[in-house]
Amino acid sequence: MNVSIELTLTPLKNAYKNEIKDFIIELRKSDFKLIETPLSTQIYGDFDMLMPFLNSVIKKHFMDSSASMIHMKIVNSDRQDYVADF
Repeated sequence: MNVSIELTLTPLKNAYKNEIKDFIIELRKSDFKLIETPLSTQIYGDFDMLMPFLNSVIKKHFMDSSASMIHMKIVNSDRQDYVADF
């Protein structure tokens, strides 16, 4: 089953830019389709392959960070080609 996942990393400290950059660089190391926007990163792929990858990237980030939040939205379909029609 293909899924679409939107991630927003929110470090809970003033020096946040490097943490966000490092997180996105880790996501880029995958073969999954990735779309970066100013407010979030979207990643697309097979659920059974994507979730273990995200688990490892998020765990690594949490171990390296003193405090941060990750907001994650998951849609149970591939929405990478979605275009608003309004």
